[in-house]
Amino acid sequence: MATVDIDGVQKHFGALHIIRDISIHIDNGEFIILVGPSGCGKSTLLRMIAGLENVTGGQIRIGNRVVNDLAPKDRDIAMVFQNYALYPHMTVQRNMDFSLRMRNAMDAEADQRVANAASILGIDHLLDRFPKQLSGGQRQRVAMGRAIVRNPQAFLFDEPLSNLDAKLRVAMRAEIKELHQRLGTTTIYVTHDQIEAMTMADRIVVMNGGIIEQIGKPLDLYDNPRNVFVASFIGSPSMNLVEGRITGGMFQAGDGILSLKLASGPANMEGRTVTCGFRPEHLNITSTGSPATVAIVEPTGSETQIILRAGDKELVCLSRERVSLRPGDPVTINVEPKHLLLFDSKTGLRL
Repeated sequence: MATVDIDGVQKHFGALHIIRDISIHIDNGEFIILVGPSGCGKSTLLRMIAGLENVTGGQIRIGNRVVNDLAPKDRDIAMVFQNYALYPHMTVQRNMDFSLRMRNAMDAEADQRVANAASILGIDHLLDRFPKQLSGGQRQRVAMGRAIVRNPQAFLFDEPLSNLDAKLRVAMRAEIKELHQRLGTTTIYVTHDQIEAMTMADRIVVMNGGIIEQIGKPLDLYDNPRNVFVASFIGSPSMNLVEGRITGGMFQAGDGILSLKLASGPANMEGRTVTCGFRPEHLNITSTGSPATVAIVEPTGSETQIILRAGDKELVCLSRERVSLRPGDPVTINVEPKHLLLFDSKTGLRL
């Protein structure tokens, strides 16, 4: 295990600036997830840590070593790729012990490490098979086993679950999290799936356009996003974001059709144009409030997602109870003041 420090790192591809002065300190044994939309630079940053991309500027340290100029094999890391990257002509046993044999490990030591990793991952019975004989989940376990046998200072995961079906992704999320708790190895994990990030990470790094928007614990980011981007990206369904004006201690939008009482907030806000945010689970259908119309009802069993229209605003309500609403039904809606977040309409920053 080791700390990982990313200090002022930049990456250029010609005139294209992909990574812009990023700094992150990752503690020994921490599980960090880099999350963001496609093209935000998260995979490029991971590849720079791995040594698969050169660093244009700044410094990367693993433990006490600056690794900018070290080859990937000399960084003492292990990477699990999206496409598994297994050797098709080798058995599971040989795929897992290949890196050890390249380092001239003794046969007995290599066999023992493979046996231990296979036992942890429950793939003991697959050691004589070839990758083409395995399911997607089994191939992913083999790829993870190949990383484990190296006993590296850090694990790097590049969207390892994106090729799996939804049910298997949920199961593998739990397995990877349990594996981290068992081994305690520093882990850096890239995904575009914010649900993966929320359920697995010790801390999440939210990236956008080559910069870090916010770093924090999952629930801290969910409850206290620092800007509109984080508010909209973290959470599923996404936060409702509505632009309007503050008038007499109320947030009003759509010519006053949507009117929500505010808790005490920043001074001198009267008449200011802001973006108001509130989570779908905090939007309540009540006996009094602002008028709205039901557009779509989506029952999922444990909860019901309701798409509402208030004037020209489309809002999402998430109910933990089963409802008898139908499209076209008129309702009234409200949000408790403590659940309303205000953002500057120009900068997107939290007020």
